[in-house]
Amino acid sequence: MKRFKKALAVLCSAAMMFSFTACGSSSSSSTDSSKDSSTESSDSTKKSDLKVGFIYLHDENSTYDLNFMNAAEAACKEAGVECVEKTNIPEGQECYDAACELADEGCGIVFADSFGHEDYMIQAAKEYPDVQFCHATGTQAHTAGLSNFHNAFADIFEGRYLAGIAAGEKLNEMINDGKITADQTKMGYVGAFTYAEVISGYTAFYLGAKSICPTVTMEVTFTGSWYDETAEKEGANNLINDGCVLISQHADSMGAPTACETAGVPNVTYNGSTADACPNTYLISSRINWEPYFSHIIDCVENGKDIETDYVGTLADGSVELADLGSAAADGTQEAIDDAKAKIEDGSLHVFDTSTFTVDGKTLDSYKADVDTDADYTPDHEAIKDGYFDESDPELRSAPYFDVQIDGITLLDTKY
Repeated sequence: MKRFKKALAVLCSAAMMFSFTACGSSSSSSTDSSKDSSTESSDSTKKSDLKVGFIYLHDENSTYDLNFMNAAEAACKEAGVECVEKTNIPEGQECYDAACELADEGCGIVFADSFGHEDYMIQAAKEYPDVQFCHATGTQAHTAGLSNFHNAFADIFEGRYLAGIAAGEKLNEMINDGKITADQTKMGYVGAFTYAEVISGYTAFYLGAKSICPTVTMEVTFTGSWYDETAEKEGANNLINDGCVLISQHADSMGAPTACETAGVPNVTYNGSTADACPNTYLISSRINWEPYFSHIIDCVENGKDIETDYVGTLADGSVELADLGSAAADGTQEAIDDAKAKIEDGSLHVFDTSTFTVDGKTLDSYKADVDTDADYTPDHEAIKDGYFDESDPELRSAPYFDVQIDGITLLDTKY
């Protein structure tokens, strides 16, 4: 979502994992930066001849990619179809090559997991009209005009908000225990890029914390990479040294959680629990569970049903999940999360309720978002509806388009 860099410029001018059982036996071979692994259900469970191909930016060492891998293997095992995986595929021509190879191998569905894969997936989709190409976090399916290219995401901002509630409860506990004062409730956040997906996530996290601890503020730093353990650890340490008393992240390594455990600073993670590695500081983690989507697209192809152009998973359908609370979480946290979750699901609570935040001291009554991406990053859709920012409306686009810089959050850098 590089288009959001311009918007921000204007405004400013793993060990983490959930365990699943991999399906069947596998064989693999490595070529350059890619690793092919074909996983086929055993004869006793195989139900169809469908093959599903998956393209991952990294491998199991990245919590982001591992989350997709676990879901893909579980969904394919459940459906009794063959799972073919390619790891360490860069956001370049290599993705196009990998997609074509999967199509040539007979895959009826090809899925890629990183934003920068999208252009190459579209290129492949044009050449293989009988194969369904699906892509996470992308922005172009609704304007590409291809019946066999689809985007998918989930309302992870709601999971981030709930994780923020855990942070707010911890801040209040620290105040009550005399460890900090109310004016020292500054959190830090390690982000990868200044994309809307990251902005939406850290803003939702902040608003969740603010709903519990009204004095909270937050500083955000960016690494310029989805996976850079050194940069993520350095970013977390810089935030801690700047007085941040709790850290969260939108990045994929153990860099930030490890820095927090060493410094004794509470941390909220992404894509899986770090309770084992960070027993003294881990609070909670949120993630997108991709298994419902993978099961859905397999069902669609097997039964001749259309796949949505843009698909958005929800808390209610199990696509957004929270890990179990860590031992460092404050008393009463689970009850607060459960209450907010119920309100989100029944529609009485909206994460981006405009009455809960301001922009330059004013309530946001109207906001045009850049939903239909173009070269000039032109805002094109009104996003405020019924008093809240309507993020990831599947009638518009599944990928996040919240790129608002709200009061209370300070960006330490915007070069990425």
